[in-house]
Amino acid sequence: MLTLSGPETYYDYHGRALGLEYMMCEKFAQMEGVSLRVEVCTDTAEMVKKLLNEDADLIAFPLPENIKGASQLKFCGAGIDSLHVQWAVRKDCEELARALNKWYKPGMRKENKQEEEFLLSTRSIKRHIYSPMLNRRSGIISHYDGYFMTYSMDFGWDWRLMAAQCYQESCFDPKAVSWAGACGLMQIMPGTAAHLGLPLSQLYDPEMNIAAAAKYLKELSGKFNDIPDRMNRMSFILACYNGGYNHVRDAMRLAQKHGKNPHEWNEVSKYVLLLSESAYYRDPIVQHGYMRGSETVGYVQRIHERWAQYRSLAHTPRLGIPPEKSKHRNRYN
Repeated sequence: MLTLSGPETYYDYHGRALGLEYMMCEKFAQMEGVSLRVEVCTDTAEMVKKLLNEDADLIAFPLPENIKGASQLKFCGAGIDSLHVQWAVRKDCEELARALNKWYKPGMRKENKQEEEFLLSTRSIKRHIYSPMLNRRSGIISHYDGYFMTYSMDFGWDWRLMAAQCYQESCFDPKAVSWAGACGLMQIMPGTAAHLGLPLSQLYDPEMNIAAAAKYLKELSGKFNDIPDRMNRMSFILACYNGGYNHVRDAMRLAQKHGKNPHEWNEVSKYVLLLSESAYYRDPIVQHGYMRGSETVGYVQRIHERWAQYRSLAHTPRLGIPPEKSKHRNRYN
């Protein structure tokens, strides 16, 4: 399928594809028993050109009937009647057009939109919400403080910052799972687990999950050696953990283009937010399209706020795990 990047079309979200046109096309592909490859174009003219050059099978984007090249297209499948827009295939692809017309029903747009809204809500995350503080008087945040202390040392973070991130991710539920497949305390995706060498069978093991997350955070830290200020670097790392490295780098490029400091989170976060607006995510210097920036900016802010609360504790427990007693620490050094 050919399409454009955008909230109603196609975008990357935590390593999973979303967008109304994509979701519908994916279901059509599944019905036909074929896999779906997506190619994002810069504009409708490029989509039409690629389709006519037989570089793709269909345009999964609501095209107007008077678009340039319409005489060589067959409009079919998903559309919006009131706007006179519809998907399109090449005029000679009659069998594909018939299949799309037979498959598409007017209520599909509403159904898929409701499904997407559910996936993007907290209702799609299966987790038990535990208290953000296990024992305030004793300074104990969670049952996993010892793991945070042990593994945060490997990349120089305050263990309470990692604890604050964990609460944001899973509310300290080691069995938490999201619709996208993120698992455990630190909500690690299966693909990320494979990259880190964490067996899928051990994704829900609290220590293994935290150890792998620490390894990933250390890896992300290494990608931001160009940011000299430590506090700023922490914010960029958290933003990447949530929204993806490529999107954050897009925001940094936008900040620099507009005369702002690309190494200052307070400046870059404004462009993370603006990546949800077409004037910005379709800027030629943006390489990875639309981003749900408000979620990422809020994620970083809430973690910092909870970290400040944790740092205000009167007592700090001594719960670090000696390396020789940790089951897995040597694997993640």
